Amino acid sequence: MNTLEQHTHAVSAFIEALWNQGELEVTEQFFVSQLREAFTDRRCEVEDLLVQGDKVAARIVITGTHSGTFAGNPPTGRAVRITQFREFRLLDGRVAEHRGWFDTGTLLPQIQTGSNA
Repeated sequence: MNTLEQHTHAVSAFIEALWNQGELEVTEQFFVSQLREAFTDRRCEVEDLLVQGDKVAARIVITGTHSGTFAGNPPTGRAVRITQFREFRLLDGRVAEHRGWFDTGTLLPQIQTGSNA
């Protein structure tokens, strides 16, 4: 297995483990607990992995139903797509550090009252 394949495998396994532990949504953004409560049926899919040297960037799409209050927006029952980006740095084939953030700029219009998103 070459380095590209090793990094892709390591990050994919890490993302799956985070998801299974309920920790994929953890970011430094303040609203993570709201996200968990507002989209209880969420599912994730890794759409892109970009590898360069010891760094990997992932674009993850989380889908779910807006069933709880999020950022002051009451539940709408709408299906939403939430994009999360994560950066990873690998060392000796393992994730040494990672961080993530959500694209709230595309999420909020999907759940705002009066929006036809």
